[in-house]
Amino acid sequence: MNGPGNDHAETHMNGLFSSAGQSSRRQFLNRTGMGMGALALAQMLQEDGLLAAPPKPISKPAHYDLTPKPPMFEPQARAVISMFMHGGPSHVDLFDPKPELQKRDGQDYPGEIVYSFVNRASKKLLGSPWKFAHHGQSGTAVSELLPHTAKIIDDVCVIRSMHTGHNGHEVSIRYFHGGIAGILGRPTLGSWVVYGLGTENQNLPAYMVLTDPDGLPVDGVTNWSNGFMPPMFQGTVLRPREPRIFNLNPPEYLRGEVQKRNLAFLRELNAEHADKYPGEGDLEARIASYELAARMQTAATDALDISNESEATKKLYGIDDPVTREYGTRCLIARRLVERGVRFVQMFLGGQPWDNHSDIKKTLAGICAKTDKPAAALVYDLKSRGLLDSTIVHWGGEIGRLPVTEGTGPGAGRDHNGQGFTVWLAGGGFKGGMTYGATDEFGHKAVENVVTPNDFQATLLNRLGLDHTKLMYQHNGREERLTSNAPNARVVKEILV
Repeated sequence: MNGPGNDHAETHMNGLFSSAGQSSRRQFLNRTGMGMGALALAQMLQEDGLLAAPPKPISKPAHYDLTPKPPMFEPQARAVISMFMHGGPSHVDLFDPKPELQKRDGQDYPGEIVYSFVNRASKKLLGSPWKFAHHGQSGTAVSELLPHTAKIIDDVCVIRSMHTGHNGHEVSIRYFHGGIAGILGRPTLGSWVVYGLGTENQNLPAYMVLTDPDGLPVDGVTNWSNGFMPPMFQGTVLRPREPRIFNLNPPEYLRGEVQKRNLAFLRELNAEHADKYPGEGDLEARIASYELAARMQTAATDALDISNESEATKKLYGIDDPVTREYGTRCLIARRLVERGVRFVQMFLGGQPWDNHSDIKKTLAGICAKTDKPAAALVYDLKSRGLLDSTIVHWGGEIGRLPVTEGTGPGAGRDHNGQGFTVWLAGGGFKGGMTYGATDEFGHKAVENVVTPNDFQATLLNRLGLDHTKLMYQHNGREERLTSNAPNARVVKEILV
């Protein structure tokens, strides 16, 4: 249609696309047409399967829910209980006897040693003050400091060749928990497990942490951090004393129908707010936490109440003894949690009680007395209830101790050692009654079948039906894995059933 208005429009278009008179409308349309042709070509190439596919986005849990997710392959285990022993248990005094160390007690260590505390350093070898004996049908050697662990040793796989390559606490703790030595801000092992599998009980948190009355462990909340994952995957901390969860139940006047109406109204408000701000991870996690808290009123009260346990069970865990009562109670609660479908349970000790730099004869004996009976009871109890096959039990710290003395005289101890140390695993598809790997003749360095924290993580995930190379989370445009920094991380198949 012609007219003054259209002439004006044509002049206006020529002005818009003339680029100072160097490009006409005809040229613009021509270029646009070529662009359409390129799009058509791309479409035809894709239909013929000749166009490279864009990278597939890593899917995140829809609405950050924690409903059960199928494993990648048939799992051996469905839950994990980790008894993390902060400070570095002395393997040469507990699980790794060294006749040569005993023979050459007091002599100089013949090699090089990296010390953490140079001012107290020594090259004098320190033989273990405690005797070892062989136990069970497997004949595994265990120190006299661990008489109760000795009784369940046929259910335990002892790894004597752990190696972080770092002597510091925090750097090695973050290696064990987050997958990369010394790096903050990464999701911990428990977060990855829950991210991959969800939880079997929607009335309890999927990842629960039992802390110590003596305070937080070294590195604090980093031990159970969700890192760059949504807050939903962070460990939920239970208080070390009753009440283990504050404000779990509403006051009397708000209970019953009043609370139901309040919660229903809150759900409506939350849903309306979430619709306005989709994809907000913190908001989704907050809403889910409120809803979970309401469901926990019955479930958590039941799970944390050990009063209905038999007296024999309480005695088994040492709850009748002031020395073992507190740790034994937490071990019993851990069993009750996995029994109810909680996916990952961690127990920590305050500070780093295994950090025996001085007076090792007293301090090491003391922490063993506190933890040995409850830890062994947990394995025994799980097995007697038919739960050990489906539950991985882990015991161990972030480092070990050196074979030389730190300081002199009765107050002597041992310095840090990340070159070789021991952890143990039970249940969940791990071979019982075996030892794996070895340190040198003095217990300083892992020399046979070395296992890194990334190997440990890959193996544990494998038992849960997860492939560590495929369990990915997209963060800042990168596909992150728990073992991102370890392309050679391996599943230690030799210790698997």
